[in-house]
Amino acid sequence: MIPVLFGRVAIIGAGLIGSSIARAVRERHLAGTLVVADRDAAVCARVRELGFADEVTQSAAEAAREADVVIVCVPVGGAGAVAAEVGPVLKPGAILSDVGSVKGAVLEAMAPHVPAHAHLVPAHPVAGTEFSGPDAGFASLFENRWCIVTPPDGVDGEAVTRLCDLWRAMGANVEVMSAKRHDLVLAITSHLPHLIAYNIVGTAADLEDSLASEVIKFSAGGFRDFTRIAASDPTMWRDVFLQNREAVLEMLGRFTEDLTALQRAIRYGDGEALFDQFTRTRAIRRSIIEMGQETAAPDFGRRAAEKPKHEQS
Repeated sequence: MIPVLFGRVAIIGAGLIGSSIARAVRERHLAGTLVVADRDAAVCARVRELGFADEVTQSAAEAAREADVVIVCVPVGGAGAVAAEVGPVLKPGAILSDVGSVKGAVLEAMAPHVPAHAHLVPAHPVAGTEFSGPDAGFASLFENRWCIVTPPDGVDGEAVTRLCDLWRAMGANVEVMSAKRHDLVLAITSHLPHLIAYNIVGTAADLEDSLASEVIKFSAGGFRDFTRIAASDPTMWRDVFLQNREAVLEMLGRFTEDLTALQRAIRYGDGEALFDQFTRTRAIRRSIIEMGQETAAPDFGRRAAEKPKHEQS
């Protein structure tokens, strides 16, 4: 059994990521006491029914009081407000972290509210599904997935190590990098693909009724996968694009230039250019599989790997 790492762990926000962290901490006995907070009374009631927390409260401050580590699991636009609420009650040595897929803006929003005796260590588990809410979480979500930790300059090294140890104990691989580097990398690997998916599915929705119905009826694998991505939580992704706008716009500009080149190749029948591009991109897919971040199974391995255990047949 993995030893208890923290006496009290507080999870603020019981969505997919928050409830998955809670389940992983509970299943692996990583905390003496696990408390989950969510401002929605109905969500709190459901967490109590599911039974994956020792304490449940609507108050983030109540949850954070006397906690050794507090993990903020709300849309990135709300991270600063949560930090403002919990900052005054953080005990000496407490670690305040988050799970947002934008790090620069989160650091800027949270840092002013963290007292000198506590430690701000942001993080981003690169894992998830299109589902949301406390029922969507599952303890194995982070297994063999990356968690990127982005400590600010001057933060206590032991606090960083302890947070990394927690993520490793939940099954994640851990990488430490700067917030700026993180935001550029995630802009192309996560944010831009979501933006493209939302746009493609939105284009299909705007087709005339008869054509749109046939698009849905005869959806091929590529379009179906775009709809899976486009079904992700709209509040979370609205905040991501607004909070990481500079990096997203940079990568969107590069993408637009490359798309124009492909458009030109198709228009002028340049098969060699198309073949070369498709060969390069196929190699990227193989590299991802070789690194263990995906499988070659049908449906990209998501059917089994990303569904909560209680939903798997």
